[in-house]
Amino acid sequence: MLETSHLSLRKMTLEDVGLMLAVWNDPAFIRYVGDRGIRTIDDAREAMKSGALQLYERYGYGPYRVALKDTDTPIGICGLFRREGLDVPDLGYSTLPEFCGRGYAFEAAVAVMDYACSELSIDRLIAIISPENSASIGLIGKLGFEFERMHTMPGDEDAVRIYSKLLN
Repeated sequence: MLETSHLSLRKMTLEDVGLMLAVWNDPAFIRYVGDRGIRTIDDAREAMKSGALQLYERYGYGPYRVALKDTDTPIGICGLFRREGLDVPDLGYSTLPEFCGRGYAFEAAVAVMDYACSELSIDRLIAIISPENSASIGLIGKLGFEFERMHTMPGDEDAVRIYSKLLN
């Protein structure tokens, strides 16, 4: 488990299926990341089994449940992902709408980046961001990532922005 001054982060489990269903159906997630078509708890459970939980098995990392430390209220996710066609882990995050704008995504991202460097010996991360997502572009810049290139992900039509950061 990772802790910051306001947050606790831990690996996702199937008990977090409600949180993931909320994240995948958040209008901002759908707009900037994509509509996964996941509408039920059963859909979310299957998606977690074939996604996040597989990442932990294959790479030793994945998305982490982010919660308020004082109340254990889940507020979103932040973690490391591996995307087809990219050879470097990417930092991803999503904060539920009622918790946006309070600095939680930044706080969680710093903790994940520190963990990636110190515990996982990862020396470089990327971030994949929709060109229209000005809030995420601002956050990634604040975290020290720099624009690298435009990239079209396999199966997508629209190009995304790839940012990168050396961790050591």
